[in-house]
Amino acid sequence: MALTALDPRTALVAIDLQNGIVGMPTQPHTGPDVVARTAELADAFRAHGLPVVLVRVSFAPDWADAVPGRTERQARGLAFPEGWDTVVDELSGHPGDIRVTKHNWSAFHGTDLDVQLRRRGITQIVLTGIATSIGVESTARDAYAHGYHVTLATDAMADSDPEAHRGSVERIFPRLGESGTTAEVLELLTKTHD
Repeated sequence: MALTALDPRTALVAIDLQNGIVGMPTQPHTGPDVVARTAELADAFRAHGLPVVLVRVSFAPDWADAVPGRTERQARGLAFPEGWDTVVDELSGHPGDIRVTKHNWSAFHGTDLDVQLRRRGITQIVLTGIATSIGVESTARDAYAHGYHVTLATDAMADSDPEAHRGSVERIFPRLGESGTTAEVLELLTKTHD
């Protein structure tokens, strides 16, 4: 399905493009490729006076702010290197960007993302990031539930599991919004805002 529209008040939301995640092996796109495409989108959004939201995941050293539920694959207690949760340089350095720190999969749960978007009159978001089936999909689900139009730049996202990526893109995303490439989003952005 082709992208049909970008609302006049659309924000770019980049999920977990931080040092400790971008360097992990991902498919079908590498972390640096996802960052490059997201940076291209971010530059275009900024040029049109539209918000860019940089979301990172982070936890207190004692993991007190991590989700407490038991799972079969626990991350709790892992030691991360210094700076693992710092947004990559290619996206940093823009004081007007909105920064959100999350402690869950979704960028909406337990953060002020919804308030930040609504106060700016945002009705649509374009999502990028890593991992497609975790942070990106969870955020897309919550954005849809909050009533936002959701656009997914599928060549600006990746996952450690190619099947999980494909499942999100082919099965879940069509029920939450519209998907397209970075180039298609940029083309629509130009048509909508020039």
